Amino acid sequence: QVQLVESGGGSVRPGGSLRLACIANGRMPRSISWFRQAPGKAREGVTSIYPDNGSTWYADSVRGRFTISRDNAKNTVFLEMNSLKPEDSAMYYCAAADTYSTFNAVSDYKYWGQGTQVSVSS
Repeated sequence: QVQLVESGGGSVRPGGSLRLACIANGRMPRSISWFRQAPGKAREGVTSIYPDNGSTWYADSVRGRFTISRDNAKNTVFLEMNSLKPEDSAMYYCAAADTYSTFNAVSDYKYWGQGTQVSVSS
């Protein structure tokens, strides 16, 4: 069993930065991804990482602006978000899978955190 706890959300102006963290209590899963959902919109996969080898994937909408990383000693995955835009505003969820799965295989993700809100506005 894996329990996920996110932190680091907040409100920033366009162009600003935020760093989200996801702690995996229990054990580090094979895959961790960040998803986001804005009001009235479908959930969107943002980025994925395989903690054991550091392989990463990004949605086109965030590539070059967001960076996912991990600290395996602390069972923690980070999401560094730079050059934030109003359209990045959403609830951000950390999710984990016991298989090697990117955010495109959302059905593989069995463990979800409670989410952390990110708001980008001037």
